[in-house]
Amino acid sequence: MDYMKTYEEWMNNPYFDENTREELAKLKDDKKEIEDRFYKDLEFGTAGLRGVIAAGTNRINNYTVRRATFGLANYIIKNTTDEEKNRGVVIAHDNRHMSREFCMEAANTLAACGIKAYIFDSLRTTPELSFAVRNLHAIAGIVITASHNPPEYNGYKVYWEDGAQVMPHIANTITEEINSIKDYSTIPTITEENKNLVIMLGEDDDTSFIEAVKKQVIRRDLVENIGKDFKIVYTPLCGTGNVPIRRALKEVGFENILVVAEEEMPDPNFAGLDYPNPEEQKALNRGILLAKEQGADLVIATDPDCDRVGVAVKTTTGEYALLTGNQIGGLLTNYIIEGLKEKNELKDNSALIKTIVTSEFGADIAKANNIEVMSVLTGFKFIGEKIKGFEETNSNTYLFGYEESYGYLVGTHARDKDGVVASVLISEMAAFYYSKGMSLYEGLMELYKNYGFFKEKTISITLKGIEGLNKIQEIIAYFRENELSQLNNTKVVDSKDYKQGIDGLPKADVLKYFLEDGSWVAVRPSGTEPKLKFYVAVKGADEAEADSKLNGINKDIDALLEKLM
Repeated sequence: MDYMKTYEEWMNNPYFDENTREELAKLKDDKKEIEDRFYKDLEFGTAGLRGVIAAGTNRINNYTVRRATFGLANYIIKNTTDEEKNRGVVIAHDNRHMSREFCMEAANTLAACGIKAYIFDSLRTTPELSFAVRNLHAIAGIVITASHNPPEYNGYKVYWEDGAQVMPHIANTITEEINSIKDYSTIPTITEENKNLVIMLGEDDDTSFIEAVKKQVIRRDLVENIGKDFKIVYTPLCGTGNVPIRRALKEVGFENILVVAEEEMPDPNFAGLDYPNPEEQKALNRGILLAKEQGADLVIATDPDCDRVGVAVKTTTGEYALLTGNQIGGLLTNYIIEGLKEKNELKDNSALIKTIVTSEFGADIAKANNIEVMSVLTGFKFIGEKIKGFEETNSNTYLFGYEESYGYLVGTHARDKDGVVASVLISEMAAFYYSKGMSLYEGLMELYKNYGFFKEKTISITLKGIEGLNKIQEIIAYFRENELSQLNNTKVVDSKDYKQGIDGLPKADVLKYFLEDGSWVAVRPSGTEPKLKFYVAVKGADEAEADSKLNGINKDIDALLEKLM
């Protein structure tokens, strides 16, 4: 019952503010809720903190943010030189509940530790944070966001000096520093003496980011000629993307941009959206409706921190279809290659980087153009790590990097997925097809005709709380302990357990199965949500064959899960 002891400490210790203690007092008869809030500390994983906003050690609040920041500060002090420490930390935040408060909590804690904290005057995108870390030559960065999680969540992600999220070896040491902090009252607080270490960033920093994005445009003349006519519907889903994306699109030549009114302004409740997630069709429903009314050629949606992009395009039937992350990635791969070839700028040592749960669609296009393809673990930081390696060794030229979960990076100005630059390039790509009398959907079908019909599905199972965590571990253990011989009456010819540290990659809790017909299935727990994820990817000669393979595998996975749940 240690969690009750911790609960009582938070209830009775005057260090915790009155509102926190009042909130906890209301739970005195709800033992299950007390257990869930206090049975552990909110874990600082490889993606930082993410949790429900509430009082408790297993929740995100001012105190858990303060503790995480003190741990980060201690890591910086112990593991960097004075010159590196003095470069400071950049902090950005999205529009979620408590985001500004958590930003200031982090900034004040860093300043109390003698470390400069650069902050923006209001919300900014995650890719701009990644860019700013590099542009300001900071030692680290923090972004307060829970990405596309529901409104009750918030999060805290840490970046290192290269602009990518901290790699596992750094994250693990920061975690050790955080875990060593047992008494919250030992965390220093800002004083008059060090408050000048909190520094406000200005408009010039925004302009530098937008200019870096604009440099990635491939066919500038095309955009300038088509941009006045090409009609785009955009929704920031009430998040951070509205200002930078509209600015970037306008400055490169797209003038006909319609914004979904209900989702235009920042809203921590996301205008009634359950999940402000551009991976889901319903998140784009308002945008698609506006596109139908106005006859738009393209619908773009970005998640609250503007690192992911969803796209809907008009099909041959006149309806709008949501493209998958794999489809967008394949289209962009082809567009970038062809555009650079046209300008005679495609390097012989170009490399495409994708994750191990991303389909082979884009990879096959790249290989057909003699471009090296590299696969990394899930998490955009691993793509950032590859880019850093290219720069240090001159071994390859970065072409493009993406993951199936709607994250793309064109250019090396940032080291995380960038919804701003992706929105610009997707718009340019769609305008290119428009100039040829084709829709983006027709462009996709053309690629499928040339490379095979790829289809994928992600099956996500949400399992919350202690019982959910145990069930996720139990299911993963079952797959490790029991051989999977076939799916959809097709033989499993190979399997990989990435927990063994294979293919030159760090260890990861991922299993992947390869079928005789070229299909594959991967299973992994989410690193940011209480979910177990299955990734299914198939390839067929046509849509009917691909659908048949996909449905057959999904049916077998459903049957397995029914047995295990």
